[in-house]
Amino acid sequence: MSDVTNNLPGLPSNVTSRIIAVSDLDMHILEAWPPTSSEQTTTSKPPLLVLLHGFPEIAYSWRKVMEPLAASGYLVIAPDQRGFGQTKERDRQPPGRTITYEDDLSPFRMLNLTADIAALVYALGYTSVAAVIGHDFGSPVAAHCALIRPDVFRSVVMMSAPFTGPPGLSTPATANAKPLIQQVDEMLANLDPPRKHYTMYFSSPQANADMMGPPQGLHAFLRTYYHVKSADWKTNNGARPLGGFSPAVIASMPYYYIMPRSQTMPECLAPSAPSAEEVQSNTWLPDDELAVYTSQYTATGFQGGFNWYRCQTDPNRWAKDLQVFAGKQIEVPAMFIGGAQDWGVYQIPGAVETMRTKVCKNMEEEDFVLVDGAGHWVQQEKPEVVVRHLLRFVRKLDVL
Repeated sequence: MSDVTNNLPGLPSNVTSRIIAVSDLDMHILEAWPPTSSEQTTTSKPPLLVLLHGFPEIAYSWRKVMEPLAASGYLVIAPDQRGFGQTKERDRQPPGRTITYEDDLSPFRMLNLTADIAALVYALGYTSVAAVIGHDFGSPVAAHCALIRPDVFRSVVMMSAPFTGPPGLSTPATANAKPLIQQVDEMLANLDPPRKHYTMYFSSPQANADMMGPPQGLHAFLRTYYHVKSADWKTNNGARPLGGFSPAVIASMPYYYIMPRSQTMPECLAPSAPSAEEVQSNTWLPDDELAVYTSQYTATGFQGGFNWYRCQTDPNRWAKDLQVFAGKQIEVPAMFIGGAQDWGVYQIPGAVETMRTKVCKNMEEEDFVLVDGAGHWVQQEKPEVVVRHLLRFVRKLDVL
């Protein structure tokens, strides 16, 4: 393992950065130790919290919650997950080589992403995690950790993306069925004007080039992308449960989910770019902190994250090796946190109800939380509220 020097804006002084060997990865992690212990002096390990980012994020997206969680007695770890940030595949990514569309997709399967996190826990010298906490695409990774290894991951928090459980077993009638997202995308193509699902766009060969070279520049595009998925964009005040999978209902979501079929993501979001005044008044993602994301994605591109989506739209990559868990429930204590102004909570009709009533055996009423004044980036937009709920949840486990 090696230290990485990071003098990043907004990163608390007690949050350090290093590279650690994890399976086939040189994994970059941020870590925050409780004030009364350190890696060098602790004799009894503090309980571990593992924070898993989504897209287009990196470990840095947890910067606002790591210090207060550590101050409450926990070792807090946030990795750059496979395909993101400073984490590299040891044998396949020499310096300067970025992930491409032509790369093997197998490492990006959900089961392998879950194995990465289990391997990280053991590489840290732990055999038990107080809570695995995942946001956005990190949410299903966290959920699978708890589903598959409840002996290691003692509780789970899913943020912004509800978990609907492992895929069902194939039958002769369903063996060749297209993934649901692909079926929805084909229905959207028949609307007037035609639309497309963002997951299918992210799975396309041209998506990385589109988003790396937008006419407005990468920094301005990322500013718009984060803005329109936050509570700052007032259109998100209309976020609500959807009444089914009909194309017209699905198409009621904003363009960042259901896009005009002929446009790229930068093109369809450009008209909703924040004003100079809105950028100046943004307190949860000031420009110097946004520049950290811009710099990192300039170096790596988006293809590593897009390969996660490509596996999701390919049943042979996503579902096949997860079918052994068909019907299995999350048995450990579970929590969900989302923004009240986040369409992501509702983008899959019925997902919230499925998670609460069928998938999670132990999700108490108080542990389904929608944070008012937050959109999709809930842990960045309202970190104090998120920390309060996380601590309330994990303290019930009595692990300190």
